[in-house]
Amino acid sequence: MQVDLFDFELPEHCIAQEPARPRDTARLLHVPLDGGLYDQSVRDLPDLLRAGDMLVLNNTKVIPARLTGHRQRPGGPLPGPKIEITLHKRVTPTQWQAFARPARKLADDDRLCFAEDFGATVVSKGDGGEVTLLFDGMASSLRDNLVAHGIMPLPPYIRRPADGDQHDGEDYQTVYAATEGAVAAPTAGLHFTDNLLKDLEARGVSSTFVTLHVGAGTFLPVKVDDTRDHRMHAEWGEITPETADAVNQTRRNGGRIVAVGTTALRLLESAVDDAGSIHPFSDETDIFITPGYSIKSADLLMTNFHLPRSTLYMLVCAFAGQSVMQRAYDHAINTGYRFYSYGDTSLLERKINTNNQ
Repeated sequence: MQVDLFDFELPEHCIAQEPARPRDTARLLHVPLDGGLYDQSVRDLPDLLRAGDMLVLNNTKVIPARLTGHRQRPGGPLPGPKIEITLHKRVTPTQWQAFARPARKLADDDRLCFAEDFGATVVSKGDGGEVTLLFDGMASSLRDNLVAHGIMPLPPYIRRPADGDQHDGEDYQTVYAATEGAVAAPTAGLHFTDNLLKDLEARGVSSTFVTLHVGAGTFLPVKVDDTRDHRMHAEWGEITPETADAVNQTRRNGGRIVAVGTTALRLLESAVDDAGSIHPFSDETDIFITPGYSIKSADLLMTNFHLPRSTLYMLVCAFAGQSVMQRAYDHAINTGYRFYSYGDTSLLERKINTNNQ
């Protein structure tokens, strides 16, 4: 499909710079199959779901993956040029793929110094500003150094000082985050509070967890003209046998599966068979969902509002229908919904017909 089909005019002021406080006071646009668009709040979620439904939540935990350092070369000036690094995929416990800015100033075997006792070596350079880094020391020291010297890797659309914002350490993490490894948050989950989860449980809505370590590749724009030419960055995910059984049992009992976020949905779709059953999964996935793809794993999708020409907007068009989402996004822009990571959210019902309209 032509990427231009997923373009729309998004005023810059629509991109949220701060989250709603409290989290669950964010707006929620309910988009059911009856064709209506209903303005609600995240706190209304227990009333929008039914007893027997199940939430599938991504429990990945964001690491402070953005680093600023200086290049060092033998005989070169000290300090060398300033380099900003955003880790996006772990290769080994001490080796990571990362995006560097400006990457043109780096070459293989260059040294990067982030602090007096914290550095890395450029193993190789790839395309699009990507580098592979080997960090000094053990994996445990790398984790400690990221906590000490890294900042939360917010997307470039959220403006922050060079040294970050102290509130983002908590704001850009779900309350149920458990498994470290993501360098971007599963943002639909940022709206949940402990009290909201308790209210959903009291309603009879159960929850289960999957893990997909979201990479910084989720921020990359689609630069090709045709979706068939776009390459998704692979991300590691896991669905345990217990979670797969719980999801399948919910379906057998007549409950609906609610994927919380595009990350949870992409992982479920990576593990579903043609009959709609979920299988255990522990591997990388680079699944790319566009209109024409038949969603089999989830009945509802809770997801934030995404940017034009993004793979995430393409996914929601595949889930609920392209014309439905165009109308929903027009409504969201015209009525002041806030977009992207810290923005408001939506609850979409899966389109039964699999055509693109």
